[in-house]
Amino acid sequence: MAGSERQISARTVLFALAMGGFAIGTTEFAAMALLPSFAQDLGVSEARAADAISAYALGVVVGAPVLAVAGAKMRKRMLLIWLMLAFATFNTLSALAPTFGLFTLSRFASGLPHGAYFGVAALVAASIVPRNKRATAVSRVFLGLTIATTIGVPAASWLSQFIGWRSGFVIVGALSLATALAVYLKAPRTPADPDANPLRELGALKNRQVWLTLATGAVGFGGFFAVYTYIASTVQSTLGASDDMVALMLMVAGFGMTIFNLLMGALADRNLNLTAFASFGGGAIVLALFPAAVAGGLWTMALAVLCMSILGGVSTVMQTRLMNVAGEAQQLAASLHHAAFNVANAVGPFLAARVIAAGHDFPAAGYVGAALSAGGFLLFMLTLWDARRSGLE
Repeated sequence: MAGSERQISARTVLFALAMGGFAIGTTEFAAMALLPSFAQDLGVSEARAADAISAYALGVVVGAPVLAVAGAKMRKRMLLIWLMLAFATFNTLSALAPTFGLFTLSRFASGLPHGAYFGVAALVAASIVPRNKRATAVSRVFLGLTIATTIGVPAASWLSQFIGWRSGFVIVGALSLATALAVYLKAPRTPADPDANPLRELGALKNRQVWLTLATGAVGFGGFFAVYTYIASTVQSTLGASDDMVALMLMVAGFGMTIFNLLMGALADRNLNLTAFASFGGGAIVLALFPAAVAGGLWTMALAVLCMSILGGVSTVMQTRLMNVAGEAQQLAASLHHAAFNVANAVGPFLAARVIAAGHDFPAAGYVGAALSAGGFLLFMLTLWDARRSGLE
């Protein structure tokens, strides 16, 4: 009976943490869908409006290490609550921003808690389950993020048509407050580590295995974003399909990420290294075939989009790997993981854009994605070689 109660408690905690992932995923991806609306309302071009999306990503990169180090001595439960309260505040300010400048500033501020929240939430999730179930627990936290791409983003986009684009950010603010309350009620009241301090967390920056793991995720997952960013353009411009088909294709991607996130979490608990190689290798193969899949029409493209989401499970695998190699600097290393993945979000589309600007059609982004995914595969090989040479494996 005691074991059953503990299991139910763990599920409740993971659900509360996943709520935060849902809120974060909704605002991160919905901003792309709402870009034309807020660009028009705030009186800027769509090209300039994209600066607000970049500002959010920059906030993630800056906030992840800074907040992880600053909160080193706090109890993880309280740190998560404060991070979600900040996220609620800044997203609400995004909804109220009267000018594009203030909107961009609020988007930067909204990104600050992102990486630290996921990093600390992953550590809390791993702490409430047996060691051989850690990857599965982490995948449950990230489940909120992947479900957001399937449900949250389309819902925010749909609501914006009736009550305006600002409603999407208001909803995210409300979800963030609900998450803060759920974490307050359900997260374990574990005391802070008395030996924790910012200097110990900064020790992660001296750990070569941490840097190699971060680089693996930043490069390898960039392959996914190289193609995901241009899904709408591929559907509309290359295949000449309607906006409804764009929404459907994005939902296929979100569904695939959700399924593969859960699958890779379970497989990583059995063999983390093999799961990482399967994710990067499988992603590289599918992305290399993406142009041919698009040439076959919408159905074959949808199949390719579904299968390329195998890379969606990489986040769970790399997060768990960081827990294994970070030593005492767990909080900073776990938070840096999401800074690295936002680097992937910048690098993948940037390199794909260079290929498209050179005169190639949008499906050519698949070749860029394949190269980046293969790069992740090779970097992970290097990571394991370095670990074995250092006696860590």
